Amino acid sequence: MKTIRIAAMSLAALLLGASALQAKTLVYCSEGSPENFTPALNTTGTSFDAARGVYNKLTEFERGSTKVVPGLAESWTVSEDGKVFTFKLRKGVKFHAIKPQNGLAFTPTRDFNADDVMFSFNRQADESHPYHKVSGGKYDYFSDMDMKKNVKSFEKVDDSTIRMTLNEPNAPILANLAMDFMAIHSAEYADMLLKAGKPEQFDQAPVGTGPFSFVAYQKDAMIRYKANPAFYGEKALVDDLVFAITPDPTARYAKLKANECQFIIAPRQADLPEMQKDPALKVINQPGLNIAYWAFNVTKPPFDKKEVRQALNMAIDKAAIIKDVYLGAGTAAVNLIPPTLWGYNKDVKDWPFDAAKAKELLAKAGVTTPLDIDLWHAGAAPV
Repeated sequence: MKTIRIAAMSLAALLLGASALQAKTLVYCSEGSPENFTPALNTTGTSFDAARGVYNKLTEFERGSTKVVPGLAESWTVSEDGKVFTFKLRKGVKFHAIKPQNGLAFTPTRDFNADDVMFSFNRQADESHPYHKVSGGKYDYFSDMDMKKNVKSFEKVDDSTIRMTLNEPNAPILANLAMDFMAIHSAEYADMLLKAGKPEQFDQAPVGTGPFSFVAYQKDAMIRYKANPAFYGEKALVDDLVFAITPDPTARYAKLKANECQFIIAPRQADLPEMQKDPALKVINQPGLNIAYWAFNVTKPPFDKKEVRQALNMAIDKAAIIKDVYLGAGTAAVNLIPPTLWGYNKDVKDWPFDAAKAKELLAKAGVTTPLDIDLWHAGAAPV
């Protein structure tokens, strides 16, 4: 019987590791169109997923975990004071060629080297860089991870060596380099497009070193990729990958059952029991890296009072929310770091749901109910 896979994990990781795949073409029903194909410019999982198979980073996350392993940097050393990282780059790594896009094709004339790492870093860090303002020039992840503040200098030592000097020791810096926003691009491709007066193509028709090369994109319809035979790592088990862009989860499920796609992301929670009973389907899940939380403006009354913040924490019935809203597809968060990250403290105790105690704390703080407050929702899901 054919096994059909369903998951909300990295598609590229699944394709590289799924032993049950037999077809030469795999169709993935994705949930939306990417903003573009340059991860540094984006913050959404939809855009990251569309680019993830195309690129590599200096460091990578071991599949299925947050353990940092070598990527385009095959090794590195760290100075005794923890401030200087020296990366030795892989040799012989090939960039993708790309068929004509808006009249421009690209065939690399050299292998990956330190110039590509410098381009990818400096585009985000240097406001005078010729690509800094292309496609809007917003690098939210680079800014939010304090890369400009943390990194004192980023230097090319030679074609196969990069030296990064920090202002002070930073424990997660290697993990930062493994994140999508630090994907390594082809400086040669960028130079070609700049000279042709079409730098915007750089973010719409991507060139990387990853397991899949970009072929074509039709907004709100499909994205096509081909397996990269020159990929330095584990080869993909399919020849062609198609993203069938399908925003509605019910439509994704219908396409899956009709075998119009073999993999879908983010099924409706209400459909999970039926999926799990279907012998033709395989449901895959793993703990997420995202977390939903309620942040208080502690400069605005009554949230400037600790008792009020504690009361509202105790007034939230997380178990009921997970059961009735997420239909069991979630886990109650205990603190601001999900358990899948290395900094998680398993000894932190969760606040209990206690409506009576919450009312008592509000009364102690001099706050009466009903309480009129503004809530701003940024969009997230519990872990």
